Amino acid sequence: MLKLIWIVVSVILIILIFLRTPKNQGLASFSTKSNLLGSPSSAELFLNNLTIILMVSYFAFAFFFNFLS
Repeated sequence: MLKLIWIVVSVILIILIFLRTPKNQGLASFSTKSNLLGSPSSAELFLNNLTIILMVSYFAFAFFFNFLS
């Protein structure tokens, strides 16, 4: 059961990482001035927090399964 949860967490984490938009847009960010020094939106902040929580839980499962075997 725990390994199934670990697999689901890893798949969701991979999807979240691939769905992220890149921050570095080159010189285009200077011309549009969009979010150059501003704070991230609430949706982006939620995705950042969710990614961090899933990463911590993934590594916790990895350490648990490593010490179990």
